[in-house]
Amino acid sequence: MDKLNLPTYNFNIKLEGQRKLIFDSIRRKFVVLTPEEWVRQNFISYLVDEKNYPKGLIAVEKKVDVNRMPQRSDIVLYNNKGIPLIIVECKAVSVKISQAAFNQIARYNMKLKVPYLVVTNGLNHYCCHIDYEQNSFEFIPEIPDYKSLQ
Repeated sequence: MDKLNLPTYNFNIKLEGQRKLIFDSIRRKFVVLTPEEWVRQNFISYLVDEKNYPKGLIAVEKKVDVNRMPQRSDIVLYNNKGIPLIIVECKAVSVKISQAAFNQIARYNMKLKVPYLVVTNGLNHYCCHIDYEQNSFEFIPEIPDYKSLQ
């Protein structure tokens, strides 16, 4: 798999027929190892190991209804009260981060109303803080760690 702009992690990967599967420790099951899944699993490990987010407060492929259409956000991080804090949109390394990715995550946020949005392709990571009181947003240089949001 592609080298990412993240620390290196060890994963449980197995071959089933012609398909490679990776164990998702959040969903607690093996899932097909696509290029996007590779980014998602590495980013989850980064959030848990480097940013100290508890696994129990992370949802993967969280269903979000947008204009009565079911969508799935890649990763949603919650605080210990169950309030969503961050939505993460993962793209494959080969996918250039574009306005379309930000539009996609903004649609999910119309429902969840989180203070932080993250878009990553494993190489480039963008984090945006939304200030609802000031009706503004700003890109910030680093993804907040769990403790700073409590």
